[in-house]
Amino acid sequence: MTDLSLYRNIGIFAHVDAGKTTTTERILKLTGRIHKLGEVHEGESTTDFMDQEAERGITIQSAAVSCFWKGHRFNVIDTPGHVDFTVEVYRSLKVLDGGIGVFCGSGGVEPQSETNWRYANDSKVSRLIFVNKLDRIGADFLRVTDQVKKVLGAKPLIMTLPIGREDTFSGVVDLLTRKAYVWDETGLPENYTVTDVPADMVDDVEMYRDQLIENAVEMDDDLMMAYMEGEEVSEDDIKRCIRKGTLELAFFPTYCGSAFKNKGMQLLLDAVVDYLPAPQEVNPQPLTDEEGNPTGKHAIVSPDEPFRALAFKIMDDRFGALTFVRIYSGKLNKGDTILNSFTGKTERVGRMVEMQANERNELSFATAGDIIAIVGMKSVQTGHTLCDPKHPCTLEAMVFPEPVISISVFPKDKSATEKMGIAIGKMVAEDPTFRVETDIDSGETILKGMGELHLDIKVDILKRTYGVELTVGQPQVAYRETITQEIQDSYTHKKQSGGSGQYGKIDYTIKPGEPNTGFTFTSSVVGGNVPKEFFPAIEKGFKSMMGTGPLAGFPVLDVVVELTDGASHAVDSSAIAFEIAAKGAFRQSMPKAGPQMLEPIMKVDVYSPEDHVGDVIGDLNRRRGMISGQEPGATGVRIKADVPLSEMFGYISTLRTMTSGRGQFSMEFSHYAGCPANVAETVIAKEKEKIAAEK
Repeated sequence: MTDLSLYRNIGIFAHVDAGKTTTTERILKLTGRIHKLGEVHEGESTTDFMDQEAERGITIQSAAVSCFWKGHRFNVIDTPGHVDFTVEVYRSLKVLDGGIGVFCGSGGVEPQSETNWRYANDSKVSRLIFVNKLDRIGADFLRVTDQVKKVLGAKPLIMTLPIGREDTFSGVVDLLTRKAYVWDETGLPENYTVTDVPADMVDDVEMYRDQLIENAVEMDDDLMMAYMEGEEVSEDDIKRCIRKGTLELAFFPTYCGSAFKNKGMQLLLDAVVDYLPAPQEVNPQPLTDEEGNPTGKHAIVSPDEPFRALAFKIMDDRFGALTFVRIYSGKLNKGDTILNSFTGKTERVGRMVEMQANERNELSFATAGDIIAIVGMKSVQTGHTLCDPKHPCTLEAMVFPEPVISISVFPKDKSATEKMGIAIGKMVAEDPTFRVETDIDSGETILKGMGELHLDIKVDILKRTYGVELTVGQPQVAYRETITQEIQDSYTHKKQSGGSGQYGKIDYTIKPGEPNTGFTFTSSVVGGNVPKEFFPAIEKGFKSMMGTGPLAGFPVLDVVVELTDGASHAVDSSAIAFEIAAKGAFRQSMPKAGPQMLEPIMKVDVYSPEDHVGDVIGDLNRRRGMISGQEPGATGVRIKADVPLSEMFGYISTLRTMTSGRGQFSMEFSHYAGCPANVAETVIAKEKEKIAAEK
């Protein structure tokens, strides 16, 4: 099927527990894709197929499924709601044309909904709103639509009204057609009747219908004039205007129902067909050059253009590596050779599959608008562009947030080290926000991620999927040392042990250097007291000692050594003698030069709702943070601060508690700065204990 107007690439996103996966499950049942409903709370849903998802009742990775409704093909992606897995939402929205934002009828607009809404705004994705769980105690459809306006700064276009509240919720009224859809108590989605609007709702229906039409006709000046003059506007014209406004993000058609009880889902599916864009109706992806700068050209969505696709997800499963690809233009046939414009390498497409969560159907070809998976790609990573080798191009890449938390790990069984390395390599390829590095100072393997749950799940996957049991330790802070005073000193190395001896005398100045200069060596010796050929040996001696500072053995930063004078012996002086003299000089003089501990300072960017800004700033001050600025936004305030890394462990939990889960933060290394005396004393004492224990 290549009629792109019949395609809908949509994602379902929401806060944890608003009912995304259940909504997806109902869509699959209604479209005939599955015949038995699986429930999230029973660990049986189609798209939550990982063990960890089934056990915890949460979605961890986005899952893609395809289905058909009224002759239209839906590619649906169910995304996670937990803040630690927002990268899955971000990369899904990047390749989708439309979305359904699901909100809980009683919980309303929750923190993760805000984040996901922001991502969708950034990606300019058209959306429908579905207010779910209206059968729950405390559910209030109109309260949620008010929250959408206030919290998200968005304009909901109310399309349906609920019949009954909480446990009496029985159906919905379609405002456009003035028809009531009422479901019986069997819970089956097909068991409904279409009737007239209940008598007690007629006034409300007319009021909200007028609002709907007024907002819709604003998209067409001629229709608006006709409507103002009292003419009746046809249903088709209203739908056309709603579609236009939805595509332009002027408003968001808003529906209500209960996915769990199968009420209201058909109207939502009809709205996907009526109002969400087909692939060619979306602004085409910009093309960039190799440095990532826009070229002014775009990937026009059409089967007749050269082949262009974006790899948006890598997944390793029992059948091998899968590369999820959104095709923007052209066609792809089994056996074609395609170019990865990031690596410059070409690869042959051996197998292509259409994904049904963790099931797959073999394909012989795919075309513009399709979301497919290619099996066995070698060097492709998330965000890489795949294209026709004759028409190389680069699609706008994805930008991923930096990890904010790290833990040290080592395998319980020493023989599993290599196995751990291979497994972590695969996991890093799958998840761009999961990083691994080896701490040069301690030799530990450090795993970095988006939150404690994120890393907890990674450790769990290593244990279950790859059979590697890990011991998880506390993360270490990489402290450094420097000096604060200038001193002049002299050191003589003299050794006589029969035959030729060793002799080298140096006079020198040691002083603090400029930040980030490392080690600098200069000489002002005149008159040849120290022959020039020994200067490199003296520099080497000092430099070799920079790895171990005088206070706690941490590497030393920013020191200037100037050789001012010295003495040599015609027979006993040698390069090795002067190198040993320099090492002795370093040990002798550094403790006298006002040594100081340095700690890494992080540039922290905190997002907080307005009503919690005071608490957040107070907490950052308690963590020895220096606030450098505040930027108010539509839904909250960004606070920028410089905070020592040692004070940031566990911060995400504190921030979420303080802001009712709505706060977020990112941090990156900024610079090293002096440690307060009390912090330095604690660190030095710990290091000395560690060294004593090792002995």
